[in-house]
Amino acid sequence: MLNGKHALVTGGGTGIGLAIAQALAAQGALVTITGRRLDALEDAAKATPGLIPAVMDVTNEAEVISVIAQAVKARGPLQVVVANAGIAEGRKLHKTDTQLWRRIMATNLDGAFYTIREAMPSMLSTDWGRVIAISSIAGVRGLPGGGAYSASKHGVIGMIRSLAEDFLGAPYTFNSICPGYVETDIITRNVESIKDRAGISADEALKVMTEANRHKRLISPREVAEAAIWLCSAHSGSVSGQEIKIAGGQVAG
Repeated sequence: MLNGKHALVTGGGTGIGLAIAQALAAQGALVTITGRRLDALEDAAKATPGLIPAVMDVTNEAEVISVIAQAVKARGPLQVVVANAGIAEGRKLHKTDTQLWRRIMATNLDGAFYTIREAMPSMLSTDWGRVIAISSIAGVRGLPGGGAYSASKHGVIGMIRSLAEDFLGAPYTFNSICPGYVETDIITRNVESIKDRAGISADEALKVMTEANRHKRLISPREVAEAAIWLCSAHSGSVSGQEIKIAGGQVAG
C-alpha cells in the first residue's frame, strides 16, 4: 500500500512509535525513525528492514530542522508523518513547577509542531500525504494529577484540527490518535511513580492504569499501529481533523 513512500516516525525506537514504524515498513514504506537514544534506534532498524535510524531530540528546533532536511535529501519527500515522541509525567497542580510544565510542553506539543512544520514543505511537493499525531485519552478529558500532560495533549488535538482546516480539499489529511493506557515502558515507569506517590503495591498501581481503560485491560501497541495504518489507507481520504480514541469503550470528550 505504501510502496516507495517515505515516512517519518518520531520516538520510533520503542513502544507505540516502533509498532507504527514496523507496520508502515510492512506496507512497503521506507521509514525514518527518530529518537534520542541511538542504541534503541539501531536495534529497531536491525530487527526490521526498511527502518532508518536518525538521532533527533524533538525539543531542539535546530536539530529537527537539520535532521528532517537530511532525511528528505536522502530518501525523498515525506508523505507519512507520525508525531509520536512524548513524555508522560503526573503531578498535582501545587507540585507542578515551571520546569516540569515546560519540559512536558516542549516535548509533547512543541516537538509535534516542529516535526510537522518541517515535514510539510516536502509533503506539499507530492500529491498525497498523511499526518498523524499521537495524542492521548488525556487529550479529550481531564487526567487527575496530570494537568500539564493533559494540557499538552489537548494542544496537540487543537493543532491537528486547525491544520486539517488549513488543507481542506487538498490531498493531505491530519488526524490524531488518542490511546488509553498502552502496554509500553511508560507503564513500567508509571507503576513505580504511582506506587511511590500513593503508597500502594506495584500490582495495585498497575491495576489503577488497567482499570482506567474501559475494557479493563492494557492496549497493545499493535492496536494503535493498525489505526495509523488505516489512516494511511487508500480509502481514508475523507477522514481529517479527527481524534481516533482507542480506550476500550465509549469515552466522553
